[in-house]
Amino acid sequence: MCGICGFAGPGTRDDLLRMTRALALRGPDGEGLWQAPDEPVFLGHRRLSVIDLSGGAQPMEDADGRVAVVFNGEIYNHAELRAELTARGRRFVTDHSDTEVLVQGYLEWGEDLCRRLNGMWAFALYDRKQRRFFLSRDRFGEKPLFYTHHQGLFAFASELSALSLHPLADTTVSPLSVKKYFAHGFIPAPHSLYARVRKLPPGCSLTWDLGGAAPSVRPYWEFVIEPSEPGKTDNELAEELSGLLETAVRRRLMSDVPIGVLLSGGLDSSSITAFASQHIQTKPLKTFSIGFADKSFDESPWAARVAGLFATSHHHAELSMDQARGILPQIARGLDEPMGDSSLAPTWLLCQETRKRVTVALGGDGGDELFAGYDPFRALLAARAWAAIVPRPMHRAVRVLAGLLPVSHANISLDFALKRTLRGLSYPPRLWNPVWMGPLEPAELSELFREPVDLEEIYEEAIALWDAHPGLSLVDRTLMFFTRFYLADGILVKTDRASMMHSLEVRSPFLDPDLAEFVRRLPSRYKFNGRTTKALLKTAMEQHLPRDVVRRKKKGFGMPVGQWFAKDGIPLSGGLWPGDVFTPRAVEQHRAGKADHRLFLYNAWLLRQMLGEEKLEGLAG
Repeated sequence: MCGICGFAGPGTRDDLLRMTRALALRGPDGEGLWQAPDEPVFLGHRRLSVIDLSGGAQPMEDADGRVAVVFNGEIYNHAELRAELTARGRRFVTDHSDTEVLVQGYLEWGEDLCRRLNGMWAFALYDRKQRRFFLSRDRFGEKPLFYTHHQGLFAFASELSALSLHPLADTTVSPLSVKKYFAHGFIPAPHSLYARVRKLPPGCSLTWDLGGAAPSVRPYWEFVIEPSEPGKTDNELAEELSGLLETAVRRRLMSDVPIGVLLSGGLDSSSITAFASQHIQTKPLKTFSIGFADKSFDESPWAARVAGLFATSHHHAELSMDQARGILPQIARGLDEPMGDSSLAPTWLLCQETRKRVTVALGGDGGDELFAGYDPFRALLAARAWAAIVPRPMHRAVRVLAGLLPVSHANISLDFALKRTLRGLSYPPRLWNPVWMGPLEPAELSELFREPVDLEEIYEEAIALWDAHPGLSLVDRTLMFFTRFYLADGILVKTDRASMMHSLEVRSPFLDPDLAEFVRRLPSRYKFNGRTTKALLKTAMEQHLPRDVVRRKKKGFGMPVGQWFAKDGIPLSGGLWPGDVFTPRAVEQHRAGKADHRLFLYNAWLLRQMLGEEKLEGLAG
C-alpha cells in the first residue's frame, strides 16, 4: 500500500517532492521520484512495503525505459499473471513484485490490462513512446485517485492534500460539492471538494496525451445486477458461495509482513475470521475489535466469542466520549475531504490498535452491500405499499405524528428508523435511498443554504443509477445504490482514510471479482427474501459458524454520537453559514430531546473543523 502523485506541465522537482512527502503516512517505508529525461513529466511515490520488500521500489520502469509507473494497492493474482506473461516472453527483474506485473502487463496487453487484475489499486503509468498517461482505479474504488487538468497542468494524487501543494492547483471549494455532502454525508465521484479537481470513478481508466485536450475517462468494468435462475439447489449455491469467499480470503492473506483481521463479531468479519484462521501461515491469527460503554452500540462480546471459537490472538480497545473528544479534531485535520460517517472515529482507533501488531488486515467491507444487509431493505415492501395507498398530501401529517414519538439515541432505535423511513417516503422512489441515508432531506437543504435546491443536480448520481435499470426489482435497484454509490463513496473512503492515517493496509475479501460476479447474477431472494437479509450468505456460513453468530440481529458499526451531542460531549454552537437559522434550531431540538439530528450535527461539525470559519463564510458569499 502506498501513496502516489505526479504531474505534467509547469512545475519543478521541488514541487513533486512536496507533493510526495504529503503522502508519508500512506508510505512510511520509502520514497521515490522520477522525471522523464525529455519531457516535463514527474512521478512521485511513497511506499508501505508489503510485497517483495527488497525489490518493489517505485517509480518503476521497464528495461527499455518506455513506461514508468507509480502504484498504490495490491494485485492478488500477480503470481498467475507473472507466469502467463513469462510464457509470452516477458522478462522480469524483480523476484515477486506485483508492480512489475503492471509494467509488463501494460506492454503486453495495453489498456486491457485492468480487466485481468484481481486486486485493489490506483496507478498512474506514463508511456514515453505514445506520450500518454494511463491512470486506473480498481473495480469498487478501494483506493482513491484525484486529478486535475487546468492552465496547462495535468496532475494527480492519492489525496487532495498532496495535489493542492502544486503551485498551480486550484483549491477553490465547490459549493455544489458541499451541498452534495450534506445530502449524502460524502461527496460522490466524479466530484471532489474542489471545483477543478475530479475523482476518477471506480472501475474506470483515464488517458491523457501530453499537451492534449481534456482527459478521457471510460469504464472498463461496472457492477450491474443481472439476475438469472441458477439451476442449482440452495445448498449447492451456498456451497459455491462458501468456496468463493474462502478463496477470496486465502488470496488476501498474501503478504511478506504480519497480517490480521478486523473482527467486529458481525457475520461478515466472523466469516473472514473463520476462513483466515484455516489458511494463515503464522498462527495464531491476530484479530482486533473496538467497543463502547453504550451496550446498544457495543459488539465486543460477540467479537470475543468468535475469537475464542478460532483460538485467535485477540486484541480489544474501547472508545469513550472523552477519547472521542480528543481524537475527532485530529481525525478531521487528517481528512482532505469531508466524510461524514461517524464510525470513522472507532475505525480510526481500531486501525491505530491494529497497526501496533500487524501491517495488513482483512475487513468485512462489501458484505452488507452485496447481500442486502442494511435495515432499509426491510422497509422496502412496506414502503412500496405505503406509497401506493397513502396520498402524498397525507405524508406530512403522518410525519408530524411520528415526530411526537420520544427520541432515543440508541443504535438503530425504532423511532430513528421509523422517522427516517417516513422522511424518504415524502419523495419519489428514485430519492428514497439517498434521503433515507443522508444527513439532510431536500427541504432542509433549501433552508440551510437559503435557496431552492435542484434535486436533479444534487442527487444526480443516485438518480442516474436508479433510472438506468428500470427492469430490476425494487430490491435490486436498492442493491445497486448501496454497491455502486454508498459503498464506493462512503464506506470504502472511510476505511481507506482511517487505515492510511496509521499506515495500515486493509483488504476486503467480499470485493473479490469472482465473488462479485457470482453475487450479481443471483436473484434478489437469495439476498433478501422478505424477512431475512443476507439469506444465502447465512445459509453458507452455518457450516462454519455457530447459528447464534450467523443469525443474530445486526448492530452496525457506529458510535453513540447522538448522545454525545446531546450531552455536549462534542460541542457545536452557532450557525454553519452567516444568517443560518437551521443549525441553531437543530442543536436546540437535539439537546432538548425533541428531534434526532445526529447525522446533520456530525457532518456540520466535521466540515467546520476541516474548513474553518473563514472558508465557510466565503462559501456563503
